[in-house]
Amino acid sequence: MSSILIVTDAWKPQINGVVRTLERLSVELRSMGIRVEFLTPQSFHSIPMPSYGEIRLSLTLPHIVRGFIEKYDCDHLHIATEGPLGLMARQVAKRDGHVFTTSYHTRFPEYLQARYPVPLSFSYSWLRRFHNSGQGCMVATSTLEADLRVRGFDNLLRWSRGVDHQRFRPMRTSLLDHLPGPRFLYVGRVAVEKNIEAFLQLNLPGTKVVVGGGPQLEELKVAYPEVLFTGPVVGDELIEYYANSDVFVFPSQTDTFGNVLLEALACGTPVAAFPVMGPIDVIGNSGAGVLKNDLQAAALEALEVSRDHCRDVALRFTWRASAEQFLANAEYAYDPAFTAGFRQDLYAGKGSVGNHLNG
Repeated sequence: MSSILIVTDAWKPQINGVVRTLERLSVELRSMGIRVEFLTPQSFHSIPMPSYGEIRLSLTLPHIVRGFIEKYDCDHLHIATEGPLGLMARQVAKRDGHVFTTSYHTRFPEYLQARYPVPLSFSYSWLRRFHNSGQGCMVATSTLEADLRVRGFDNLLRWSRGVDHQRFRPMRTSLLDHLPGPRFLYVGRVAVEKNIEAFLQLNLPGTKVVVGGGPQLEELKVAYPEVLFTGPVVGDELIEYYANSDVFVFPSQTDTFGNVLLEALACGTPVAAFPVMGPIDVIGNSGAGVLKNDLQAAALEALEVSRDHCRDVALRFTWRASAEQFLANAEYAYDPAFTAGFRQDLYAGKGSVGNHLNG
């Protein structure tokens, strides 16, 4: 396989785990000699998503999407999201007989229910039809895989995540020295589905810091004036926030993975979270954080976790291994019998796609 077209409704300037994952995937695949093309909302007129203006919804038609697919002429089609572009790409692929895979990044039914009274069964039924129509649906963790299987999703393929260990690293500076310690940090979208108020309402010593933007930002700034809200932060300044905080608190109960967990660990910052999908898979029994239904107790206990150990745990996750899993899954979509063995090796952390395909 020498070329892959990725269709995604989530793209820059959004700052989220889906965009970061796809960007890093393209870097790694290109370093492996794979041509990677993207079809994103940047190619179309778009409108803001109701109640979440940072997400743009593309205004286009299936025949226009077909034209892009034909122009890029890639060996494999991967549909990363279930938005307007993803839906039209799926329609074109089914009609034209293209082999394609999908990926399940976001617990959309839970996100939707947090805003509107839409039954989970309705949303999952729609998503099941979408993802079961391809040759494989990629999921980040075993916990998510088990959850979706119970809901009737099939042909699920594992695609884990990584972290840039050179960029996200211990970096002690004076950035937070003016704040009373200990410093408890949240990084991510400031939106209702992230359950941020479960963190903000905790009775913790020191200072709470929230890094990120989103539709709830202004509301929460008014409700919690004692909390430092920075808005969106990128680059080395973001790494400084991670590395100079004492505990990273992750209150979300709707994430499928949580890339920010790995970013915090890579900077040497222990995690406090609920024992749910995402934290269970990234932290688990690693000792790099504390998972409890009592988030306040978890945050206080995490103060005692070794920062060096957190870094060591993060080093187990690489973007190269993530990209190799993705490529193996794409190959599997064409020849399950040929690729099944080395996909299992990759899940277990053995071997590489290059060795299996070329050797």
